[in-house]
Amino acid sequence: MAISCRNCPLRDHAIFEPMTESEIEYMQEFKTGELEVQPGTLLMMEGSNSPQLFTPLEGMGLRYKTLEGGERQVINFVMPGDFIGLQAGVMSEMQHSVEATTAMRLCVFNRQAVWSLFRDHPARAYDLTWVAAVEEHLLGENLAILGQMGGIERVARALLRLYDRARAMKMTKGREMPLPYKQQDLADALGLSLVHTNKTLKALRGQGVIEWKKGVLKVLDYEKLCEVAEVGSDRTPMTRPLI
Repeated sequence: MAISCRNCPLRDHAIFEPMTESEIEYMQEFKTGELEVQPGTLLMMEGSNSPQLFTPLEGMGLRYKTLEGGERQVINFVMPGDFIGLQAGVMSEMQHSVEATTAMRLCVFNRQAVWSLFRDHPARAYDLTWVAAVEEHLLGENLAILGQMGGIERVARALLRLYDRARAMKMTKGREMPLPYKQQDLADALGLSLVHTNKTLKALRGQGVIEWKKGVLKVLDYEKLCEVAEVGSDRTPMTRPLI
């Protein structure tokens, strides 16, 4: 049974900005259904022009590009509330692939209806632009991290981001969060070798900062993780629109 946008469980999270009644009604029209997929399902393929856009309600995934030699560059980790397929909606085809890492449940939207946002709901269109701008900002920050930070700082920053995102989405239990990825996924995302990534994780564990095993990340010392990641521990999460 598909969930009504009015009863969307994601709307209860403080990280998301509230919607007006007209915006809720429009999103219900924009939504065409829901999709449940198993781990390993390719949701969007690089170079494809999928007619659908998605927002995950449950589950986690990966965004990645495949290089000419077959190597995979992980771009980002997908969590509930993310908007998937914006490139296809604007550029007619995806510039990267999106794959389900766990079982996922997703809201499905009609890509062709994106342009009606700009005509009928300029506030929602602005939200879409905001999402694109933040993605660009994060990619720029990632480039700076890859270019200027050492391995342990990169790993700490990545784990901190994931933990903060999970906490905002109420996916944490105490100091634990699901992290169903492989060390190779983290290495690919950070431009590190698997061996270097493994040694760095061991170092963080040895310092009593984190533990990552059997698909669960445990943050033992949040303040120390922030310190290693070179990020302040007193920052306030930025609210964002839910598409």
